[in-house]
Amino acid sequence: MPRKLAPLAIDFMFFTLESVMNTLICGSLAFDNIMVFPDRFKNHILPEQIHILNVAFLVPEMRREFGGCAGNIAYNLMLLGGNPLIMAAVGDDAPAYFERLDRLGLPRDHVRLVPGTFTAQAFITTDLDDNQITAFHPGAMTFSHLNKVEHAKDVGLGIVAPDGREGMMQHARDFAAAGLPFIFDPGQGLPMFSGDELLRFMELADYACFNDYEAKLLSDRTGRSIEQLATGVKALIVTRGGAGSEIYTAGERIEIPCVEADEIIDPTGCGDAYRSGLLYGIANGFDWIKTGRLAAVMGAIKIAHRGGQSHQPSREVIAARYQRAFGSQPW
Repeated sequence: MPRKLAPLAIDFMFFTLESVMNTLICGSLAFDNIMVFPDRFKNHILPEQIHILNVAFLVPEMRREFGGCAGNIAYNLMLLGGNPLIMAAVGDDAPAYFERLDRLGLPRDHVRLVPGTFTAQAFITTDLDDNQITAFHPGAMTFSHLNKVEHAKDVGLGIVAPDGREGMMQHARDFAAAGLPFIFDPGQGLPMFSGDELLRFMELADYACFNDYEAKLLSDRTGRSIEQLATGVKALIVTRGGAGSEIYTAGERIEIPCVEADEIIDPTGCGDAYRSGLLYGIANGFDWIKTGRLAAVMGAIKIAHRGGQSHQPSREVIAARYQRAFGSQPW
């Protein structure tokens, strides 16, 4: 079996050095096309006619956001002062995203352009009751397995975030073969995998992160409880939205409270912001309480803004929010 990092004392020595190394973020880059329907779907969808559904919604309000799990995580990790490297696949329509990455100073050495494809994108229509109808086109994401972890240099930590099915499996194997610690974060991609495949991911990973729904699905598919699954990794994190999060590590369960947001505007990308806090904490040798609290702060900051990458707090602002919530400084 591919090796994992040695005991805790070695981890801290390793991650003290890692603070100047790169964090490789394997996942999707995507465009989120968000439209608002100024009415209610129920007024236009007749239940007795659902078998011959043919409706059109006029959406005078629309915006296009830069998104994708890898893009969102990298953006938030950059805000924290980390060193993110994005590994993703995009299509012919990617130049606008390239310009954004260049403007932000986020390297795109490992962002592969797949000719003849579109960049992954979601088309989301929301009505006045906040119901959503979403169509998702994976596009170039299905070619993510062409990217190899070994091609990235000076990497000390990684994450396998939602991406193409083959790419997620390939990158998990790559990290493990290279002896690089990584977080397994399947997100909405979890249903693509069987119980045996999910157990294999857990064997390869050093850390794992799920929301509460995904954690329940993971348990159902593998036939193992979260507590049992947590014994195979250094930490297993379960997020519960407004109820906070839980970190299972070394036989204990650490409760992390939800940080109160200034406003609740848009939950899109909150999970990605949370994961950036996890990555930063692990990379810098924080204990799990501080790591979880920093992750919660990042989620609270993000939820007060529309889209996954429109918030722009400085490190000083992030530290002040942490201080306000927990009475101490994160760094």
